[in-house]
Amino acid sequence: MRKFMVAAIPVAALVLFVCIMISGSFFKKPFGKNDDVAQMIETIMEDVNNEAWDEAVAEVDELDSAWRKVIKRIQFSEERDEINFLTSNVARLRGAVSAKDKSDALMELNDAYSHWKELGK
Repeated sequence: MRKFMVAAIPVAALVLFVCIMISGSFFKKPFGKNDDVAQMIETIMEDVNNEAWDEAVAEVDELDSAWRKVIKRIQFSEERDEINFLTSNVARLRGAVSAKDKSDALMELNDAYSHWKELGK
């Protein structure tokens, strides 16, 4: 019995760690309406294209909140650089929307969306 436990515990630990490391694509999916990052990015894109700046400011706040929720779920399975890049995109997006700069906002939104698509691959 002791020999079995000596072999089973490390194997079980390795299996658990591998499952955690490959779980990024599962955990980035929305678990509710308030953490759907991809949908929020698309909504902000529409607001910026329509120059609805007040709605865009509110959506950026919701996007930031949703992204903070997703970070907690994916922090062990994704590269820290990718998480930091998307966090920086959201911060720069907040500035571009506050300044009502359509081109910068669209640039940051497209960059954030491309980083979002790369998470979990």
